[in-house]
Amino acid sequence: MYTQFLGNYLLQKGIVNQEQLFNAMSRLSQTHIKLGTIAIHEGFMTAKEVDECLYVQTREDKRFGEIAVERGYLTDDQVNDLLTRQTPDFILLGQNLVEDGIFSYEELERILFDYKNETEIYDLSLDVENEEAVHAIISNFFVLAEMPVSEENVMYLELMFNSLIRFVGEDFSPLTPMVLDEFPVTFGVSQRISSDREFLTHIDCDRETAIAFASRYAKEDFGDFDEYVVAALEDFLNLHNGLFIVNISNTLSKDISLAPPEITADGVLYGANKCVDFPVAYPFGTIHLIICF
Repeated sequence: MYTQFLGNYLLQKGIVNQEQLFNAMSRLSQTHIKLGTIAIHEGFMTAKEVDECLYVQTREDKRFGEIAVERGYLTDDQVNDLLTRQTPDFILLGQNLVEDGIFSYEELERILFDYKNETEIYDLSLDVENEEAVHAIISNFFVLAEMPVSEENVMYLELMFNSLIRFVGEDFSPLTPMVLDEFPVTFGVSQRISSDREFLTHIDCDRETAIAFASRYAKEDFGDFDEYVVAALEDFLNLHNGLFIVNISNTLSKDISLAPPEITADGVLYGANKCVDFPVAYPFGTIHLIICF
């Protein structure tokens, strides 16, 4: 999930635009990590040392690791260690953007440093996504949305991001959330969740985006906006919210109920207090995840 969070950071800072980001994301599954990229992330080499070795590689028929060892930047053991590491997608995303000429290795090094400092996350493990770090990043979304950072809220959004990765695709980036008095509906599906308080959840998008979203979710190629597209949106929201109430019941021992999903084709959404829009950008369009409370 760090890939999506890093994408959000790059967009927020104006370092990339959506086209550049999604172009780099689309190649993640075909990208192989370079030794220099992972050496920077592990703190074994600086970006300047990596650039120097890459330049030497254009003049000498040697592998990057050989050159780095010859120049004293890496040891043989470090090279062997790096070659066995798992590579998280967010590092591959940075490497793709360097190769696309969006920024240099030196700028990537600074971007990752700034990102860790601004999010106060210093342990972006290469092997396993740190659950505490993920919670911290998601909590920040609720701070931006002026919503309480409760365990329940964090669980809902984390589960939504995981549901999108699992059922629709990982090539998305969450955008900056917005607090609204009411949300004007384009088209979407709503579902109420009731416990000690009542929440209205809603997925909203234009019809072309709905067709693309439903096609990915249902693994069918829908050409028109029809009842099958609507049914796929209903099923996604119902599935996600169902997973959420199971998790809540298991972890917080709360009684919670779910109303049937409803199609909402026009009008405005509002809650007792506010509505929060958590927009998520995919290459095919933007999905608005709305919570009114």
